[in-house]
Amino acid sequence: MTGAPVQITVRGRPLGSRFSVWLNFRLVPFLAAHLVKLLTYTLRIRYQGLGPVQHLVDADRRFILAFWHRRLVMMPLAYPFRRARVDGQARGVAILASDSKDGERSTATWKWFGIHAVRGTAADDGAKALVRMIRAVKEGWDFGITPDGPKGPRQELKPGVIALAKKTGAAIVPVCVAYDRAWQLRTWDAMPIPKPFATCTVRFGEPLDVPPKADDREWNPRVETALNELEAWAEELRLA
Repeated sequence: MTGAPVQITVRGRPLGSRFSVWLNFRLVPFLAAHLVKLLTYTLRIRYQGLGPVQHLVDADRRFILAFWHRRLVMMPLAYPFRRARVDGQARGVAILASDSKDGERSTATWKWFGIHAVRGTAADDGAKALVRMIRAVKEGWDFGITPDGPKGPRQELKPGVIALAKKTGAAIVPVCVAYDRAWQLRTWDAMPIPKPFATCTVRFGEPLDVPPKADDREWNPRVETALNELEAWAEELRLA
């Protein structure tokens, strides 16, 4: 199955032959997503601190889920909400995905979880990426951000989440997904993968309302501390 290279629509970057596209950007994302879903069905899932986030949903307020990159794999569990705009159009959670081949693969994977991808790379052009994220929130999407992703340094907050909150009025909701039994990958962030039939606990921190004229030097440490406190809790749970 060959032919002209298929391109990323927005940027016009070649993805490869039709077979390569089918394999890398259709089959592999499908298998990866459904493997995660299958694993999810075996987990005992618990929620902590869900009430304040549900209040945001009930009040029709948008929010930003902030979590460290190493907790990414089961993070779809942190969004058990059904949302819509005032005009009735369905909405949910969006993420930022790069315009690279890795971003295309990521987009194709997360769509199986109903997660909308906003294309752009904060590292390459932070201003343009921020504009796209702001537009998505104002169009009714909640947003998920890994402030230390995609390549680290691990558990160090990068610009983006505070700026998005200031520009949109969306609350920042720190969140972490922890497991009592897990494998740990040899990746830059030492990502844990829950073992089948593990207990999975999704814990939300208190929502943070960032004023429009907030000082980043004050708020960056506050968000980073909140995320690190959740991370410490998750590690204690694993080692208990």
